[in-house]
Amino acid sequence: MPKHQYKPQSRPHPGETLREKLQEMGMGPKEFAIRTCKPEKTIIAVLNGESSLTPDMAVAFETVTRIPASFWMNHQCAYDEYLARAKQVSIVEASREWAKQFPLTEMIKKGWLPRRTSMHDKTLTLLAFFGIAGHTAWSKYYCEQQLKAAFGISIHAIQHAHAVSAWMRQGELQANELVTHEFSAKALRSALPKLKSLAKQRTNVSFDRLQALAGEAGLKIIRTPMLHHNRVIGVTRWINGNPLIQIADVSKRNGDQWLTFFHQVGHVLLHGKKGVFLENIEYADMDQQKESEADDFAMDWMP
Repeated sequence: MPKHQYKPQSRPHPGETLREKLQEMGMGPKEFAIRTCKPEKTIIAVLNGESSLTPDMAVAFETVTRIPASFWMNHQCAYDEYLARAKQVSIVEASREWAKQFPLTEMIKKGWLPRRTSMHDKTLTLLAFFGIAGHTAWSKYYCEQQLKAAFGISIHAIQHAHAVSAWMRQGELQANELVTHEFSAKALRSALPKLKSLAKQRTNVSFDRLQALAGEAGLKIIRTPMLHHNRVIGVTRWINGNPLIQIADVSKRNGDQWLTFFHQVGHVLLHGKKGVFLENIEYADMDQQKESEADDFAMDWMP
């Protein structure tokens, strides 16, 4: 969203313009209704701002007023947008307290959010960050599991759930920038010896090299800076047909990051596409058996 986008304070209903035109033409609503083949009550509703113009009406108006149908439709569109933006203001205001539960200052410092002064604008940028129109959508997605195919767990009971969701969303945005092959479990299994070899190098390994090798098998892996209140160090989920492994970027824990990586690879290869697996935190949908299986997988492949 452009920082200085112009938003008009008000827009007249096209009925006001129509009323002025009819006065100029010396024509009353009844005659105009007859000439346009529209019910008089419909014309009166438009003149009173109680009804919207339809494309069919705009074309009929063009014939009688000699004002292009595109003018009438653009007029209606501008008025509808004005109403929608006025409604959006109230939605944003209702989301302010929700927005205050996020580490906004830290997210701004990390470049995840643009700098804004007012709480209204900060809330607006946070909604844009999550790609949602209001705070209730965040709750439905992350807590109520109303889109299980995309996010199969609820983080409602997790401590600092807002920070956790922000960290995960940033990882999703990072992953959207990565281009990989179509996922192949066979190719990923074949790449495991090479990945193990990379792990032996510890701090000397290039993360770009790891990304490229995993990407050849269709696995996306990204590192995301930690947020202060986020204890999750790794997460696996599927986005648009590709598995995504997101690891907390903590440079002093490189060895632990490799353990986290192989643990999450275990989830990818062993547990299908529907699960979302968080590491280093307990959550309502946590499957302890699957976590143990991922632990065993990681220990088998750690050098």
